[in-house]
Amino acid sequence: MTKSTHTPEYQRLIAILTDARHKAVLTQQQVADRLGKPQSYVAKVEGGERRIDVVEFIMLAQAMGREPTTLFRIVLAEIDKP
Repeated sequence: MTKSTHTPEYQRLIAILTDARHKAVLTQQQVADRLGKPQSYVAKVEGGERRIDVVEFIMLAQAMGREPTTLFRIVLAEIDKP
């Protein structure tokens, strides 16, 4: 399996995370502040410049006020579409 951030599946993951942030009416800076990271961290994640692992996914979801398992189910449903 490739570790590229340019696969359609990874791009969908990023779109779901970005959409979750928008629905939470949060800026990249607000999410970054909650994570204790610079705004550029969130920008790089959303821009596909930085690949995240499962722990980072959990932290991002929580920083946006989302339950990680719920958000992950959305990702699975989207990626499993034919």
